[in-house]
Amino acid sequence: MPRTARLDAPGIFHHVMIRGIERRNIFRNNKDREDFLLRLGKLLPETRTVCYGWVFLSNHAHFLFRTGAFPLSNLMRRLLTGYVIGFNRRHGRCGQLFQNRFKSIVCQEEVYLKELVRYIHLNPIRAGLVADLAGLQRYRYCGHGMLTGAAEVEWQDAEHVLAFFGEEISTARSAYLAYMAEGLQQGHRKDLTGGGLIRSLGGWSEVKRAGRDHGMSDARILGESNFVEALLSEAGEALNRQYALKALGYDLQGIAGRAASLLGIEVDEIFSPGRQSAKVKARSLVCFWAARELGMPLSDLARAFTMSIPGISYAVRRGEALARANGFNLGDQVVSKQGIEGEEITVGR
Repeated sequence: MPRTARLDAPGIFHHVMIRGIERRNIFRNNKDREDFLLRLGKLLPETRTVCYGWVFLSNHAHFLFRTGAFPLSNLMRRLLTGYVIGFNRRHGRCGQLFQNRFKSIVCQEEVYLKELVRYIHLNPIRAGLVADLAGLQRYRYCGHGMLTGAAEVEWQDAEHVLAFFGEEISTARSAYLAYMAEGLQQGHRKDLTGGGLIRSLGGWSEVKRAGRDHGMSDARILGESNFVEALLSEAGEALNRQYALKALGYDLQGIAGRAASLLGIEVDEIFSPGRQSAKVKARSLVCFWAARELGMPLSDLARAFTMSIPGISYAVRRGEALARANGFNLGDQVVSKQGIEGEEITVGR
């Protein structure tokens, strides 16, 4: 069968996995691991790829990336090809090292970032490489130490992850450690290595019990059903919608202008403090469109609105509900919607 196309575009959030062919080790010693770290340190900044979580095991590795200006495949090709050449030279071998292509799953950030960071960083404990969280903090080949303050990794964005746990760094680290401790008994999570509607509903047993329609799922995507559907249908499988919208001039200000016109307020009001109904709704629409349509990181939106990342995450969900209920969108030039107070309104360009 032909290989399924990858879903990739700037700003997309990926859980990436690499495995050794026939389950063989891809790291035989610390020299191998250090070589891989050096390559990550060079290529991630070059490709403007952000890393939120990572771990090296003996025969596989996990990463949580957000793509930048270069496609994920570009990063992984350079990373893995260079590593294999060095590995083969060091160990006097030739031939393939990795199992097929790397596996990448597009993830819904506001729903899965915390769970994926925990799942990835607990791998050394599940594999028996370290005994507990204290040992994990000392394990050099995992992103956990960076989040606790025990290690320094220039290319790992700890600030973004910790913002999901609290506004103050000490409070966030304590909350992160407590969250990690809660996950110690979870074991292997197959639901976090492939996605779609089935997993978002809690698995096949839940689907069958509730008699739900499971028509929209995709093994390349981990997210709620509407996220999967939007990713596949609106982006046309290649996520070209982001490029098209940006070509039409849609950046954060452009989106804010669209939301302002829909809700009858000024653009400046959207970025100013206040809890007035129209302002909150417009701000929520901007967060939803910026995160989902343009792929903007939640951390960038948090800075733009002087809000916490959890607050932005909530605004994205609220904006999604508002857009669906009223038929708001970015693509059409003319939109018919139910007005804020219930009257029917037609909005022009």
